[in-house]
Amino acid sequence: MSGRRVLIVDGYNVMRSGERYASLAEEDIDAARARLVADVAAYVQGEQEALVVFDGAGNPHSDGRPHNVIGVEVVFSRFGTDADSVVEQAVSMHRSAGDEVTVVTSDAQTQWAVMGGGVARMSSAGFLAELAGDEAEHAQSNPSGSAGSTVSERVDPEVSDVLARWARGLR
Repeated sequence: MSGRRVLIVDGYNVMRSGERYASLAEEDIDAARARLVADVAAYVQGEQEALVVFDGAGNPHSDGRPHNVIGVEVVFSRFGTDADSVVEQAVSMHRSAGDEVTVVTSDAQTQWAVMGGGVARMSSAGFLAELAGDEAEHAQSNPSGSAGSTVSERVDPEVSDVLARWARGLR
């Protein structure tokens, strides 16, 4: 076993699974994606590799190239390829390398495709609950409530703009 720990997140599946991102996504999908990526970065804290996959299947400009955003690999699936296929390919690659993989999704078909062989699954709701628990723990350790204390609050607006361009297949 290579010893690497990898978290793979089905981006839009998580965003649709609770209020944490849903209301923001209605107003500003780019900001909601940036918040999710920031939350994933805070969750793994550099102790695991992280990949967030967004579905770009309907976007003729999406080339499927990975991008690094605040230490998280972000992929918008290639035009004509859904995010589930990208998640499954990433799991297969990491499983072959002997990595310890956790997939965050509530998509039943994806769960069945990736389970076993050292791959764990966390539901989107479970992931959101862990994020909420992490925030509560942070609030207890930072009672002053100082502004800009969470990663999602510190994400540079340019990161959101970059994610928006990539989602649209632009550079």
